[in-house]
Amino acid sequence: MSNKNNPLSIENQLCFPLYVAAKEVIKRYTPYLKPLGLTYTQYIAMMILWEEKEVTAAHLGERLHLDSGTLTPMLKKMEQGGLISRRRSSVDERNLLVTITQQGIDLRRKALKVPAQMAQCVSLSAQEAETLYNLLYKLLDN
Repeated sequence: MSNKNNPLSIENQLCFPLYVAAKEVIKRYTPYLKPLGLTYTQYIAMMILWEEKEVTAAHLGERLHLDSGTLTPMLKKMEQGGLISRRRSSVDERNLLVTITQQGIDLRRKALKVPAQMAQCVSLSAQEAETLYNLLYKLLDN
C-alpha cells in the first residue's frame, strides 16, 4: 500500500532518514572512540579544541549546536578525565574558558586514524559524500 499522499506517513518525512542515519553513523564511531575514552560528543568537542586550544564554553556550544544542559556535564567529565581545564575569564567572569590540556593534545595523535576508519564504514563514494556534506550544511544554514 503506497503512502505517497499521506502527509503523516513516516516514509514521506525527510526528518526520519536524517534521524536514523545520524544515529547509525554515531553508533559506528563507538568502537573507534571507546579505546580513546571518548564519546562521540566529546570527540567533536576535542576536534574544535585541537584546532583552537582555548574557547569559551558558549563558543563551543554554538559550534557544536549543544545547549548548556548537554555541554556542562560533558565538559565536567572531560575535565575529570584530564583532557581539558575550565576556568572563569579574568576579563569577563560570565565567560567560562575551556582549555585543552597536554593530555588532550596528546590524544590527537591516537584520534588521527578515526576518520579513515569511519570512511570504511560508510558506503558512499567520495563524490556522494561531498554531495551529502554540502546538502546537510545547506539544511543547517537555513
